[in-house]
Amino acid sequence: MKFSISLILTILLFVRCTTNIEADLIVYNARVYTVDSAFTIQEAFAVKNGIFIDIGTSKHILDRYKAKEIIDAKQQPIYPGFYDGHGHSFMLADYFQQVDLVGCKSIQEVINKIQEFYKTHKENKWIIGAGWDQSLWPDKQYPTRDTLDKYFPDIPIFLHRIDYHAAVVNSEALRVAQIDSTITVEGGKIVVDSTNRMTGVLIDNAMALVSKYIPAGNEVNILIKLKQAQDSLFAVGLTSIVDAGLDIEQLELLKKFYEQDSLKIRNYAMIFAEPHNITKYINEGIYESEKLTIKAIKMMADGALGSRGACMLENYSDDSTKGFLLHSREEFETSLAALANSSFQVAIHAIGDSANRMLLDLYGALNLQNRRWRIEHAQVVHPSDFIKFKNYQVMPSIQPTHATSDMKWLEERIGAERAKGAYAYKELLRNYGKVVIGTDFPIEHFNPLYSFHAAVARQDAANLPKEGFQMDNALSREEALRGMTIWAAYGCFQEKKRGSIEKGKDADFVILAEDIMTASTDKLRNIKTNRTVVAGESVYIRQ
Repeated sequence: MKFSISLILTILLFVRCTTNIEADLIVYNARVYTVDSAFTIQEAFAVKNGIFIDIGTSKHILDRYKAKEIIDAKQQPIYPGFYDGHGHSFMLADYFQQVDLVGCKSIQEVINKIQEFYKTHKENKWIIGAGWDQSLWPDKQYPTRDTLDKYFPDIPIFLHRIDYHAAVVNSEALRVAQIDSTITVEGGKIVVDSTNRMTGVLIDNAMALVSKYIPAGNEVNILIKLKQAQDSLFAVGLTSIVDAGLDIEQLELLKKFYEQDSLKIRNYAMIFAEPHNITKYINEGIYESEKLTIKAIKMMADGALGSRGACMLENYSDDSTKGFLLHSREEFETSLAALANSSFQVAIHAIGDSANRMLLDLYGALNLQNRRWRIEHAQVVHPSDFIKFKNYQVMPSIQPTHATSDMKWLEERIGAERAKGAYAYKELLRNYGKVVIGTDFPIEHFNPLYSFHAAVARQDAANLPKEGFQMDNALSREEALRGMTIWAAYGCFQEKKRGSIEKGKDADFVILAEDIMTASTDKLRNIKTNRTVVAGESVYIRQ
Protein backbone atom coordinates (compact mmCIF):
# COMPACT_ATOMS: atom_id res chain seq x y z
CA MET A 1 0.00 0.00 0.00
CA LYS A 2 2.82 2.39 0.91
CA PHE A 3 4.48 1.63 -2.39
CA SER A 4 1.27 2.34 -4.26
CA ILE A 5 0.71 5.68 -2.51
CA SER A 6 4.31 6.75 -3.20
CA LEU A 7 3.96 5.74 -6.81
CA ILE A 8 0.74 7.71 -7.16
CA LEU A 9 2.31 10.81 -5.58
CA THR A 10 5.32 10.51 -7.89
CA ILE A 11 3.09 10.22 -10.91
CA LEU A 12 0.99 13.21 -9.81
CA LEU A 13 4.14 15.30 -9.26
CA PHE A 14 5.47 14.23 -12.63
CA VAL A 15 2.22 15.14 -14.34
CA ARG A 16 2.15 18.50 -12.57
CA CYS A 17 5.72 19.30 -13.62
CA THR A 18 5.25 18.21 -17.20
CA THR A 19 2.06 20.24 -17.59
CA ASN A 20 3.67 23.52 -16.54
CA ILE A 21 3.27 26.24 -19.14
CA GLU A 22 6.34 26.71 -21.30
CA ALA A 23 7.96 30.14 -21.08
CA ASP A 24 11.23 31.53 -22.40
CA LEU A 25 12.28 33.30 -19.21
CA ILE A 26 11.32 33.30 -15.55
CA VAL A 27 12.52 35.92 -13.08
CA TYR A 28 11.71 35.40 -9.41
CA ASN A 29 12.72 36.43 -5.89
CA ALA A 30 12.76 40.10 -6.93
CA ARG A 31 11.26 43.40 -5.90
CA VAL A 32 9.39 44.20 -9.09
CA TYR A 33 8.13 47.76 -9.49
CA THR A 34 5.48 47.15 -12.12
CA VAL A 35 4.62 50.87 -12.51
CA ASP A 36 1.05 49.85 -13.29
CA SER A 37 -1.81 52.21 -12.45
CA ALA A 38 -1.71 51.19 -8.77
CA PHE A 39 2.10 51.17 -8.62
CA THR A 40 1.99 47.51 -7.59
CA ILE A 41 5.11 45.76 -6.30
CA GLN A 42 5.41 42.08 -7.25
CA GLU A 43 7.97 39.27 -6.88
CA ALA A 44 8.22 37.45 -10.19
CA PHE A 45 7.17 37.24 -13.83
CA ALA A 46 7.30 34.97 -16.86
CA VAL A 47 8.19 35.96 -20.42
CA LYS A 48 7.39 34.26 -23.73
CA ASN A 49 8.03 35.52 -27.25
CA GLY A 50 9.29 38.81 -25.88
CA ILE A 51 6.09 39.51 -23.91
CA PHE A 52 5.26 39.42 -20.21
CA ILE A 53 2.75 36.58 -19.90
CA ASP A 54 2.28 36.57 -16.12
CA ILE A 55 3.28 38.56 -13.04
CA GLY A 56 2.83 37.53 -9.42
CA THR A 57 4.46 35.85 -6.45
CA SER A 58 7.53 33.71 -6.87
CA LYS A 59 5.52 30.63 -5.85
CA HIS A 60 2.81 31.34 -8.40
CA ILE A 61 5.27 31.83 -11.28
CA LEU A 62 7.52 28.88 -10.39
CA ASP A 63 4.56 26.56 -9.83
CA ARG A 64 2.86 27.47 -13.08
CA TYR A 65 5.71 27.92 -15.56
CA LYS A 66 8.92 26.29 -16.70
CA ALA A 67 11.60 27.93 -18.82
CA LYS A 68 15.07 27.35 -20.23
CA GLU A 69 16.30 30.52 -18.56
CA ILE A 70 15.46 31.16 -14.92
CA ILE A 71 16.88 34.14 -13.03
CA ASP A 72 16.95 34.28 -9.24
CA ALA A 73 17.02 38.05 -8.72
CA LYS A 74 18.10 37.65 -5.10
CA GLN A 75 15.80 40.46 -3.98
CA GLN A 76 17.27 42.97 -6.42
CA PRO A 77 14.94 45.75 -7.62
CA ILE A 78 13.45 45.46 -11.10
CA TYR A 79 11.78 48.25 -13.06
CA PRO A 80 10.26 48.60 -16.52
CA GLY A 81 12.97 49.34 -19.06
CA PHE A 82 13.90 53.00 -18.76
CA TYR A 83 12.58 55.20 -21.57
CA ASP A 84 14.53 58.35 -22.46
CA GLY A 85 11.89 60.80 -23.63
CA HIS A 86 14.29 63.11 -25.47
CA GLY A 87 17.74 62.27 -26.84
CA HIS A 88 19.85 62.34 -29.99
CA SER A 89 21.37 59.01 -31.03
CA PHE A 90 23.40 60.21 -34.03
CA MET A 91 24.82 63.10 -32.01
CA LEU A 92 25.75 60.70 -29.22
CA ALA A 93 27.32 58.33 -31.74
CA ASP A 94 29.41 61.21 -33.11
CA TYR A 95 30.22 62.46 -29.62
CA PHE A 96 32.12 59.28 -28.81
CA GLN A 97 34.38 59.94 -31.79
CA GLN A 98 35.02 63.64 -31.09
CA VAL A 99 36.91 65.85 -28.66
CA ASP A 100 35.10 65.81 -25.32
CA LEU A 101 35.19 69.37 -23.96
CA VAL A 102 32.66 68.95 -21.14
CA GLY A 103 33.90 70.49 -17.91
CA CYS A 104 36.81 72.45 -19.40
CA LYS A 105 37.61 75.29 -17.00
CA SER A 106 39.31 77.57 -19.55
CA ILE A 107 39.93 78.08 -23.24
CA GLN A 108 43.47 76.83 -22.70
CA GLU A 109 42.12 73.53 -21.40
CA VAL A 110 40.00 73.34 -24.55
CA ILE A 111 43.13 73.83 -26.68
CA ASN A 112 45.04 71.22 -24.68
CA LYS A 113 42.30 68.64 -25.20
CA ILE A 114 42.17 69.33 -28.94
CA GLN A 115 45.94 68.92 -29.19
CA GLU A 116 45.84 65.59 -27.37
CA PHE A 117 43.01 64.38 -29.59
CA TYR A 118 44.74 65.41 -32.80
CA LYS A 119 47.90 63.46 -31.93
CA THR A 120 45.99 60.22 -32.46
CA HIS A 121 43.62 61.44 -35.18
CA LYS A 122 45.96 62.93 -37.77
CA GLU A 123 43.93 61.28 -40.54
CA ASN A 124 40.86 63.42 -39.74
CA LYS A 125 39.97 66.04 -42.32
CA TRP A 126 38.16 68.10 -39.66
CA ILE A 127 38.50 68.39 -35.90
CA ILE A 128 35.07 68.17 -34.30
CA GLY A 129 34.35 68.63 -30.61
CA ALA A 130 31.53 69.42 -28.22
CA GLY A 131 30.83 70.42 -24.66
CA TRP A 132 32.57 73.75 -24.01
CA ASP A 133 30.77 76.12 -21.67
CA GLN A 134 32.12 79.64 -21.26
CA SER A 135 30.13 80.10 -18.05
CA LEU A 136 32.74 77.84 -16.37
CA TRP A 137 35.65 80.05 -17.45
CA PRO A 138 37.15 82.93 -15.40
CA ASP A 139 36.16 85.64 -17.91
CA LYS A 140 32.93 83.91 -19.02
CA GLN A 141 33.58 85.13 -22.57
CA TYR A 142 32.91 83.22 -25.77
CA PRO A 143 36.00 81.65 -27.40
CA THR A 144 37.16 83.11 -30.71
CA ARG A 145 38.59 81.84 -33.95
CA ASP A 146 41.82 83.74 -33.29
CA THR A 147 42.67 81.45 -30.38
CA LEU A 148 41.97 78.37 -32.50
CA ASP A 149 43.93 79.78 -35.45
CA LYS A 150 47.02 80.21 -33.29
CA TYR A 151 47.28 76.47 -32.75
CA PHE A 152 45.37 75.08 -35.73
CA PRO A 153 45.71 77.32 -38.79
CA ASP A 154 45.43 74.62 -41.47
CA ILE A 155 42.69 72.15 -40.46
CA PRO A 156 39.04 73.21 -40.13
CA ILE A 157 37.68 73.06 -36.57
CA PHE A 158 34.05 72.99 -35.42
CA LEU A 159 33.31 72.93 -31.68
CA HIS A 160 29.75 72.77 -30.36
CA ARG A 161 28.85 74.58 -27.18
CA ILE A 162 27.46 72.24 -24.51
CA ASP A 163 23.85 73.04 -25.48
CA TYR A 164 24.48 72.49 -29.22
CA HIS A 165 22.90 75.88 -29.91
CA ALA A 166 26.19 77.64 -30.56
CA ALA A 167 29.56 76.69 -31.99
CA VAL A 168 32.98 78.21 -32.46
CA VAL A 169 34.94 77.59 -35.64
CA ASN A 170 38.37 78.63 -36.86
CA SER A 171 39.27 80.67 -39.93
CA GLU A 172 39.92 77.58 -42.04
CA ALA A 173 36.36 76.36 -41.39
CA LEU A 174 34.98 79.78 -42.38
CA ARG A 175 37.10 79.66 -45.54
CA VAL A 176 35.77 76.20 -46.48
CA ALA A 177 32.21 77.40 -45.93
CA GLN A 178 32.85 80.66 -47.78
CA ILE A 179 30.88 82.81 -45.38
CA ASP A 180 31.49 86.36 -44.22
CA SER A 181 29.94 88.90 -41.88
CA THR A 182 27.62 90.29 -44.56
CA ILE A 183 25.49 87.14 -44.53
CA THR A 184 22.26 87.30 -42.56
CA VAL A 185 20.63 84.16 -41.16
CA GLU A 186 16.99 83.85 -40.17
CA GLY A 187 16.86 82.36 -36.69
CA GLY A 188 20.59 82.53 -36.23
CA LYS A 189 23.51 84.84 -35.69
CA ILE A 190 27.05 85.20 -36.99
CA VAL A 191 28.77 86.93 -34.09
CA VAL A 192 31.03 89.85 -35.00
CA ASP A 193 33.31 92.10 -32.95
CA SER A 194 33.34 95.91 -32.73
CA THR A 195 35.05 96.11 -36.14
CA ASN A 196 32.41 93.89 -37.75
CA ARG A 197 34.90 91.03 -38.06
CA MET A 198 33.57 87.51 -37.49
CA THR A 199 34.65 86.09 -34.13
CA GLY A 200 34.07 82.49 -35.22
CA VAL A 201 31.02 82.06 -32.98
CA LEU A 202 27.85 80.88 -34.75
CA ILE A 203 24.49 80.72 -32.97
CA ASP A 204 21.57 78.43 -33.83
CA ASN A 205 20.72 78.39 -37.55
CA ALA A 206 24.05 80.01 -38.44
CA MET A 207 25.88 76.82 -37.44
CA ALA A 208 24.52 74.99 -40.48
CA LEU A 209 26.44 77.35 -42.78
CA VAL A 210 29.59 75.51 -41.71
CA SER A 211 28.43 72.15 -40.35
CA LYS A 212 27.03 71.08 -43.73
CA TYR A 213 30.61 70.81 -44.99
CA ILE A 214 31.66 68.30 -42.31
CA PRO A 215 32.08 64.81 -43.86
CA ALA A 216 29.27 62.50 -42.72
CA GLY A 217 31.16 59.19 -42.86
CA ASN A 218 30.15 55.99 -44.63
CA GLU A 219 27.27 53.70 -43.73
CA VAL A 220 29.44 51.05 -42.09
CA ASN A 221 31.14 53.57 -39.81
CA ILE A 222 27.80 55.15 -38.90
CA LEU A 223 26.41 51.77 -37.83
CA ILE A 224 29.52 51.03 -35.76
CA LYS A 225 29.12 54.37 -33.97
CA LEU A 226 25.39 53.85 -33.41
CA LYS A 227 26.04 50.42 -31.92
CA GLN A 228 28.61 51.92 -29.59
CA ALA A 229 26.05 54.51 -28.51
CA GLN A 230 23.39 51.79 -28.12
CA ASP A 231 25.69 49.71 -25.90
CA SER A 232 26.26 52.74 -23.66
CA LEU A 233 22.51 53.29 -23.37
CA PHE A 234 21.88 49.64 -22.53
CA ALA A 235 24.55 49.81 -19.83
CA VAL A 236 22.49 52.37 -17.90
CA GLY A 237 19.16 50.56 -18.23
CA LEU A 238 17.65 52.30 -21.25
CA THR A 239 15.53 50.11 -23.50
CA SER A 240 13.65 52.81 -25.43
CA ILE A 241 14.54 56.30 -26.62
CA VAL A 242 12.94 59.23 -28.37
CA ASP A 243 15.26 60.41 -31.14
CA ALA A 244 14.29 64.06 -31.03
CA GLY A 245 14.82 65.23 -34.59
CA LEU A 246 16.53 63.39 -37.46
CA ASP A 247 16.89 64.29 -41.12
CA ILE A 248 15.61 62.04 -43.90
CA GLU A 249 19.03 60.49 -44.60
CA GLN A 250 19.38 59.48 -40.96
CA LEU A 251 15.85 58.10 -40.82
CA GLU A 252 16.43 56.03 -43.95
CA LEU A 253 19.58 54.59 -42.41
CA LEU A 254 17.65 53.70 -39.25
CA LYS A 255 14.98 51.93 -41.29
CA LYS A 256 17.66 49.89 -43.01
CA PHE A 257 19.53 49.07 -39.79
CA TYR A 258 16.36 48.00 -37.97
CA GLU A 259 15.13 45.94 -40.91
CA GLN A 260 18.47 44.11 -40.78
CA ASP A 261 18.08 43.70 -36.99
CA SER A 262 21.38 45.56 -36.59
CA LEU A 263 19.99 47.73 -33.78
CA LYS A 264 17.93 46.54 -30.82
CA ILE A 265 17.06 49.58 -28.73
CA ARG A 266 13.50 50.74 -29.31
CA ASN A 267 13.44 54.09 -31.09
CA TYR A 268 10.60 56.59 -31.43
CA ALA A 269 12.28 58.73 -34.06
CA MET A 270 11.02 62.22 -34.83
CA ILE A 271 11.41 63.85 -38.23
CA PHE A 272 13.27 67.14 -37.94
CA ALA A 273 11.45 69.66 -40.09
CA GLU A 274 11.41 73.35 -40.79
CA PRO A 275 7.93 74.91 -40.80
CA HIS A 276 8.09 75.50 -44.54
CA ASN A 277 8.88 71.92 -45.61
CA ILE A 278 6.46 69.74 -43.64
CA THR A 279 4.21 68.94 -46.62
CA LYS A 280 6.52 66.27 -48.06
CA TYR A 281 6.69 64.51 -44.70
CA ILE A 282 2.93 64.56 -44.28
CA ASN A 283 2.52 63.02 -47.72
CA GLU A 284 4.95 60.19 -46.94
CA GLY A 285 2.95 59.18 -43.86
CA ILE A 286 4.00 57.41 -40.68
CA TYR A 287 6.29 54.38 -40.34
CA GLU A 288 5.94 51.69 -37.68
CA SER A 289 7.87 48.48 -37.08
CA GLU A 290 8.51 46.43 -33.95
CA LYS A 291 11.37 48.60 -32.71
CA LEU A 292 11.31 51.73 -34.90
CA THR A 293 8.45 54.21 -35.08
CA ILE A 294 8.38 57.42 -37.12
CA LYS A 295 5.16 59.34 -36.52
CA ALA A 296 6.19 62.68 -35.02
CA ILE A 297 7.43 65.96 -36.46
CA LYS A 298 10.05 67.85 -34.43
CA MET A 299 10.52 71.59 -34.90
CA MET A 300 12.52 74.29 -33.15
CA ALA A 301 10.96 77.50 -31.84
CA ASP A 302 14.04 79.12 -30.29
CA GLY A 303 17.57 78.53 -29.01
CA ALA A 304 19.02 78.07 -25.52
CA LEU A 305 19.46 80.16 -22.39
CA GLY A 306 23.19 79.50 -22.28
CA SER A 307 23.77 81.17 -25.63
CA ARG A 308 20.98 83.74 -25.04
CA GLY A 309 19.12 82.44 -28.06
CA ALA A 310 16.01 81.43 -26.12
CA CYS A 311 13.15 83.77 -26.99
CA MET A 312 12.06 85.76 -23.91
CA LEU A 313 9.17 88.15 -23.27
CA GLU A 314 11.62 90.70 -21.82
CA ASN A 315 15.33 91.30 -22.18
CA TYR A 316 17.82 88.99 -20.51
CA SER A 317 18.92 90.35 -17.15
CA ASP A 318 22.57 90.28 -18.28
CA ASP A 319 22.20 91.45 -21.88
CA SER A 320 20.19 93.88 -24.01
CA THR A 321 18.45 91.18 -26.06
CA LYS A 322 15.31 89.08 -25.83
CA GLY A 323 16.76 86.28 -27.91
CA PHE A 324 14.85 85.32 -31.04
CA LEU A 325 12.50 82.87 -32.70
CA LEU A 326 14.06 80.55 -35.26
CA HIS A 327 11.01 81.03 -37.50
CA SER A 328 8.16 83.49 -37.58
CA ARG A 329 4.90 83.00 -35.73
CA GLU A 330 3.09 82.97 -39.08
CA GLU A 331 5.25 80.10 -40.34
CA PHE A 332 4.48 78.05 -37.24
CA GLU A 333 0.77 78.88 -37.48
CA THR A 334 0.57 77.68 -41.08
CA SER A 335 2.56 74.49 -40.53
CA LEU A 336 0.69 73.51 -37.35
CA ALA A 337 -2.66 73.97 -39.06
CA ALA A 338 -1.53 71.55 -41.78
CA LEU A 339 -0.19 69.05 -39.23
CA ALA A 340 -3.45 69.18 -37.27
CA ASN A 341 -5.11 67.60 -40.30
CA SER A 342 -2.51 64.82 -40.52
CA SER A 343 -1.80 61.70 -38.48
CA PHE A 344 1.47 63.11 -37.15
CA GLN A 345 2.24 64.07 -33.58
CA VAL A 346 4.05 67.38 -33.12
CA ALA A 347 6.90 68.13 -30.70
CA ILE A 348 8.50 71.57 -30.65
CA HIS A 349 11.58 72.75 -28.79
CA ALA A 350 10.77 75.83 -26.70
CA ILE A 351 13.01 77.29 -24.00
CA GLY A 352 12.06 80.93 -23.41
CA ASP A 353 8.79 82.18 -21.93
CA SER A 354 7.91 83.97 -25.17
CA ALA A 355 8.44 80.86 -27.31
CA ASN A 356 6.44 78.74 -24.86
CA ARG A 357 3.56 81.25 -24.82
CA MET A 358 3.45 81.39 -28.61
CA LEU A 359 3.29 77.60 -28.97
CA LEU A 360 0.74 77.15 -26.20
CA ASP A 361 -1.52 79.70 -27.86
CA LEU A 362 -1.06 78.20 -31.32
CA TYR A 363 -1.72 74.69 -30.02
CA GLY A 364 -4.75 75.94 -28.10
CA ALA A 365 -6.32 77.47 -31.19
CA LEU A 366 -6.29 74.06 -32.92
CA ASN A 367 -8.36 72.05 -30.39
CA LEU A 368 -5.83 69.24 -29.92
CA GLN A 369 -7.30 67.62 -26.81
CA ASN A 370 -6.38 64.03 -27.71
CA ARG A 371 -3.35 64.52 -29.93
CA ARG A 372 -0.64 64.50 -27.27
CA TRP A 373 1.25 67.30 -28.95
CA ARG A 374 4.34 68.13 -26.97
CA ILE A 375 6.55 71.02 -25.98
CA GLU A 376 10.13 69.87 -25.57
CA HIS A 377 11.95 71.44 -22.60
CA ALA A 378 9.38 74.07 -21.51
CA GLN A 379 12.22 75.57 -19.51
CA VAL A 380 10.90 79.05 -18.73
CA VAL A 381 7.14 79.54 -18.55
CA HIS A 382 5.35 82.72 -17.52
CA PRO A 383 3.19 82.09 -14.40
CA SER A 384 0.00 82.90 -16.29
CA ASP A 385 0.78 80.29 -18.96
CA PHE A 386 1.06 77.09 -16.90
CA ILE A 387 -2.71 76.62 -16.91
CA LYS A 388 -2.59 76.38 -20.72
CA PHE A 389 -0.83 73.02 -20.49
CA LYS A 390 -4.01 71.79 -18.78
CA ASN A 391 -6.60 73.71 -20.79
CA TYR A 392 -5.07 72.88 -24.18
CA GLN A 393 -3.76 69.41 -23.16
CA VAL A 394 -0.17 70.13 -24.18
CA MET A 395 2.28 67.52 -22.96
CA PRO A 396 5.50 68.81 -21.32
CA SER A 397 8.69 66.90 -22.14
CA ILE A 398 11.36 67.78 -19.55
CA GLN A 399 15.03 67.11 -18.86
CA PRO A 400 15.72 67.47 -15.12
CA THR A 401 19.51 67.64 -15.40
CA HIS A 402 19.15 70.87 -17.38
CA ALA A 403 17.88 72.48 -14.18
CA THR A 404 20.85 71.39 -12.10
CA SER A 405 23.32 72.30 -14.87
CA ASP A 406 21.87 75.78 -15.34
CA MET A 407 20.99 76.70 -11.74
CA LYS A 408 24.40 78.28 -11.04
CA TRP A 409 23.89 81.08 -13.55
CA LEU A 410 20.11 81.09 -14.02
CA GLU A 411 19.29 84.12 -11.87
CA GLU A 412 22.13 86.12 -13.39
CA ARG A 413 20.75 85.32 -16.85
CA ILE A 414 17.01 85.93 -16.34
CA GLY A 415 16.63 87.38 -12.82
CA ALA A 416 15.16 85.96 -9.62
CA GLU A 417 11.50 86.55 -10.50
CA ARG A 418 11.53 84.82 -13.87
CA ALA A 419 13.67 82.02 -12.41
CA LYS A 420 10.64 80.99 -10.32
CA GLY A 421 8.93 79.86 -13.53
CA ALA A 422 11.99 78.01 -14.81
CA TYR A 423 12.36 74.21 -14.66
CA ALA A 424 9.02 74.14 -12.84
CA TYR A 425 8.46 70.41 -13.19
CA LYS A 426 5.95 69.98 -10.38
CA GLU A 427 3.89 72.86 -11.71
CA LEU A 428 3.92 71.33 -15.19
CA LEU A 429 2.90 67.98 -13.71
CA ARG A 430 0.06 69.53 -11.72
CA ASN A 431 -1.37 71.05 -14.86
CA TYR A 432 -0.98 68.27 -17.42
CA GLY A 433 -1.04 65.28 -15.07
CA LYS A 434 2.05 63.67 -16.61
CA VAL A 435 5.56 64.64 -17.64
CA VAL A 436 7.85 62.92 -20.13
CA ILE A 437 11.38 62.70 -18.69
CA GLY A 438 14.52 62.51 -20.82
CA THR A 439 18.17 63.48 -20.69
CA ASP A 440 18.70 65.35 -23.99
CA PHE A 441 21.87 63.30 -24.49
CA PRO A 442 24.61 64.10 -25.42
CA ILE A 443 23.90 67.65 -24.20
CA GLU A 444 23.53 66.05 -20.78
CA HIS A 445 24.77 62.62 -19.74
CA PHE A 446 22.60 59.75 -20.97
CA ASN A 447 22.30 58.01 -17.58
CA PRO A 448 18.59 58.16 -16.63
CA LEU A 449 19.47 57.96 -12.93
CA TYR A 450 21.06 61.40 -13.25
CA SER A 451 17.66 62.64 -14.39
CA PHE A 452 15.96 60.77 -11.56
CA HIS A 453 18.32 62.31 -9.00
CA ALA A 454 17.94 65.81 -10.44
CA ALA A 455 14.14 65.48 -10.50
CA VAL A 456 13.71 64.33 -6.89
CA ALA A 457 16.67 65.99 -5.13
CA ARG A 458 17.18 68.99 -7.46
CA GLN A 459 20.92 68.60 -6.95
CA ASP A 460 23.95 68.28 -9.21
CA ALA A 461 26.61 65.57 -9.31
CA ALA A 462 28.18 66.92 -6.12
CA ASN A 463 24.80 66.70 -4.35
CA LEU A 464 24.60 70.49 -4.21
CA PRO A 465 22.92 72.64 -3.15
CA LYS A 466 22.31 70.68 0.05
CA GLU A 467 18.79 72.06 0.38
CA GLY A 468 18.03 71.42 -3.28
CA PHE A 469 17.28 73.92 -6.06
CA GLN A 470 13.73 75.33 -5.92
CA MET A 471 12.47 72.23 -4.11
CA ASP A 472 8.84 73.26 -4.49
CA ASN A 473 9.21 71.96 -8.05
CA ALA A 474 10.84 68.63 -7.15
CA LEU A 475 9.06 65.44 -8.19
CA SER A 476 8.34 62.50 -5.93
CA ARG A 477 10.22 59.28 -6.66
CA GLU A 478 7.09 57.62 -7.98
CA GLU A 479 6.43 60.58 -10.30
CA ALA A 480 10.01 60.57 -11.55
CA LEU A 481 9.95 56.81 -12.21
CA ARG A 482 6.65 57.13 -14.05
CA GLY A 483 8.14 59.98 -16.09
CA MET A 484 10.96 57.76 -17.35
CA THR A 485 8.79 54.69 -17.97
CA ILE A 486 5.01 54.70 -18.45
CA TRP A 487 4.56 58.46 -19.00
CA ALA A 488 7.41 58.51 -21.52
CA ALA A 489 5.67 55.66 -23.32
CA TYR A 490 2.38 57.58 -23.14
CA GLY A 491 4.10 60.54 -24.73
CA CYS A 492 4.73 58.28 -27.74
CA PHE A 493 1.29 56.56 -27.78
CA GLN A 494 2.94 53.35 -26.56
CA GLU A 495 1.55 52.98 -23.03
CA LYS A 496 -0.40 49.86 -24.04
CA LYS A 497 2.77 48.18 -25.34
CA ARG A 498 5.52 49.21 -22.93
CA GLY A 499 6.40 51.41 -19.98
CA SER A 500 5.19 49.02 -17.26
CA ILE A 501 5.55 45.37 -16.30
CA GLU A 502 2.11 43.98 -17.10
CA LYS A 503 0.66 41.00 -18.96
CA GLY A 504 0.74 41.44 -22.71
CA LYS A 505 3.37 44.17 -22.75
CA ASP A 506 6.87 44.08 -24.21
CA ALA A 507 9.25 42.31 -21.83
CA ASP A 508 11.62 45.23 -21.40
CA PHE A 509 13.07 45.59 -17.91
CA VAL A 510 16.13 46.59 -15.94
CA ILE A 511 17.67 45.11 -12.80
CA LEU A 512 19.60 47.58 -10.63
CA ALA A 513 22.12 46.90 -7.88
CA GLU A 514 20.20 49.07 -5.41
CA ASP A 515 16.65 50.35 -5.12
CA ILE A 516 16.23 53.92 -6.39
CA MET A 517 12.92 54.13 -4.54
CA THR A 518 14.58 53.77 -1.13
CA ALA A 519 18.30 54.62 -1.54
CA SER A 520 19.51 57.90 -0.06
CA THR A 521 19.56 60.70 -2.62
CA ASP A 522 23.35 61.07 -2.44
CA LYS A 523 23.71 57.49 -3.75
CA LEU A 524 21.26 57.66 -6.66
CA ARG A 525 23.71 58.66 -9.38
CA ASN A 526 26.11 55.86 -8.55
CA ILE A 527 23.69 52.93 -8.58
CA LYS A 528 24.79 50.39 -11.17
CA THR A 529 22.74 48.56 -13.76
CA ASN A 530 23.12 44.79 -13.34
CA ARG A 531 21.05 43.68 -16.32
CA THR A 532 19.09 45.26 -19.16
CA VAL A 533 16.54 43.21 -21.09
CA VAL A 534 14.72 44.04 -24.34
CA ALA A 535 11.91 41.75 -25.50
CA GLY A 536 13.12 39.07 -23.08
CA GLU A 537 16.69 39.17 -24.38
CA SER A 538 19.51 40.27 -22.09
CA VAL A 539 21.29 43.03 -24.03
CA TYR A 540 23.54 44.03 -21.13
CA ILE A 541 24.85 42.08 -18.14
CA ARG A 542 27.19 43.77 -15.72
CA GLN A 543 30.50 41.93 -15.44
